[in-house]
Amino acid sequence: MRKLLLATNNQGKIREYQHLLQGLPCELVTLAEVGVDAMVEEEGASLEENARLKATAYAALSRLLTLADDSGLEVDALGGEPGVRSARYAGNGASDRERIDYLLARLADVPEAKRQARFRCVIAIATPKGEVKLSEGECQGVITFAPRGEEGFGYDPVFYLPERGKTVAELTPEEKNQISHRGRAAQEARQILERLL
Repeated sequence: MRKLLLATNNQGKIREYQHLLQGLPCELVTLAEVGVDAMVEEEGASLEENARLKATAYAALSRLLTLADDSGLEVDALGGEPGVRSARYAGNGASDRERIDYLLARLADVPEAKRQARFRCVIAIATPKGEVKLSEGECQGVITFAPRGEEGFGYDPVFYLPERGKTVAELTPEEKNQISHRGRAAQEARQILERLL
């Protein structure tokens, strides 16, 4: 069976992709499982550039079909920040809680009606020969004034979904995978992978 490398060390993302891609005719493997410990710097100016950069670099290193993504939170009141810098928004090495606290501090004076945001995800699937296919997903919401919920990771506890009446961190993993930016991008990625496999 062919292997598909999930090019991330983020355990939350790995769990989500294991669920989102189950049933495909391939074995999902991680960087650690194939012994790749090189770090690919996310130096791109967009989610698309970073996803493509990671997928092609790890496909070349591993000689495996590789899936990488880059995702980000875009807050309208902050001019689209943190965007491509979402993971590094509060500085390199900051915890999820520190990033959330920094975001909420930046939005302290912004009223509820102006706290619209979106999660975006771009998935790149690269072959060892350097061929790349992209898919994209988006999820609209509002930033809360305080974290709520224990599920998920990253900014999920402050990303409120008005139509559900919950933050993403209050959804079950199954609910999140149906409506999340990563879930939507993965639906298209599945179709690409089915053709490639």
